[in-house]
Parts: sequence; structure tokens; C-alpha cells
Amino acid sequence: MVSFPAARRTITLAHDQLQMAKNFYGRYGKRWFDAAASAAGLLVLSPVLLGVAIAVRLSSAGPVLFRQVRSGQFGRPFRIFKFRTMIEDAVGPGNLSTAGDDLRVTPLGRWLRKTKIDELPQLINVLLGEMSLVGPRPEVPEYTKSYTEKYRRVLLARPGITGPAANAYVREEEILAGQGDKENFYAAEILPRKLELDLIYCEDIRFFDDIKLIFHTFRKIFETFRPAGTDAKNRPDCRAALRMP
Repeated sequence: MVSFPAARRTITLAHDQLQMAKNFYGRYGKRWFDAAASAAGLLVLSPVLLGVAIAVRLSSAGPVLFRQVRSGQFGRPFRIFKFRTMIEDAVGPGNLSTAGDDLRVTPLGRWLRKTKIDELPQLINVLLGEMSLVGPRPEVPEYTKSYTEKYRRVLLARPGITGPAANAYVREEEILAGQGDKENFYAAEILPRKLELDLIYCEDIRFFDDIKLIFHTFRKIFETFRPAGTDAKNRPDCRAALRMP
């Protein structure tokens, strides 16, 4: 049974969403675009998805897909789809964050994470209406339950496969690799700054901004494969974001 405070928060968020999604794209067009693009993406990428699925299954023990509960629009829980990149049963309480030096990640999984190919199954979540192509990245309930009223506003939008925070923190795992207490560092230092970026996005959602963010995501991924010398100038992205006010 839903408690009164929880129901009241849901009603408040729903009301705020109507205030924020003032343009046609925010109210209707974004969902139409998501449904059409995700269906087309799943069809076109089906050979790639099949090939990766076979590789994951043959390279290590465990299921092909990783499923985890995340907080969706209005805080409603849903189960996210990702290709499994870690050893079986690697995720549990107290080890929700993943660093670049994480021993739980398989060799294939490390490449999938670097290329973001492990995120492609989330096109299923988009087609089902649980996610959007662009939006705030969905966090686990262990984090979202601690959001302040200000940060709960990111829950007005459907979570996205990519977005401004995801692009700014494309090297997030490299930062976490240098931290002792990765969970606390993520919750105290990285997450608030990601939420600030997502709040700005949620205030004014527009079609051409979404298109720009999608192309920016591809550019960021390609940059991770540059040789060490030419790539160095791009490495401060995450750390610069950590210094934002």
C-alpha cells in the first residue's frame, strides 16, 4: 500500500512535470521520437546485439543480460537492461559503484563498458516507455531515496541512455579508480554534480538539444580510443565537472 507522503510526492512531481514540459516536444514529441528511434535501432543493430550476446555467453559464466532495479520517472522502479560486464553475482549492497580498476569486470566487459555497447539493450527500456534516449541517467533506489526536494525534480523526466551528465562523466570510472571509499565519494562528490547538470536539462527539453547530445555522446566515445598522447587533453572532462560550483 502506498503511503500518504509517497503519494503526495508523486502528485507533486506529476504537477511539476506539467509545468516543465510546456513545449510540444516535451509533452508528446519526445516519446514518439523515442519509440520510433528505439524500434529502428533494435532492428538495425540486431546482428550486433546477437553477436555481443553470444560473446558474453561464451566468455564467462552467467546470464547474457544484467538486470537491476533503477528509479524511473516519478521514482517508479523498473528493471534496466544491460549486457553483463562482470562476473556472476558481482553486484550487491555496498558495491554499487564500478571503478576502472574493478576486478569484478571481465576482459570482454571492460571493452563493452569503454565503448558503451553494454548500454545498447536499454533500447528495450526505451521502447517499453521506461526510459528515453536522452535524459538523466537512472540511479539505484539506494541513491534516489536520499534526494533532496531540489534533486527529486530530475525524476520528472524519463531517465535516459545518455544525457548531459553522462557525457560530462564519460570517464567516471577512471576517477573512482583513484578513490578509497568509492561509494561515499560517488554519492558525495560525483552524484550531486551530475544531478545539477540533469536539472538544467530537465528545465528546457528540446528536440535539437537531444540530437546534439546524442551526437556528442558518439564523439565522447570515439575520443576514448585516441592514442594516449592526443587523448590527454580530453582527460580533464570529469575532473573539471567535479570543480563546478
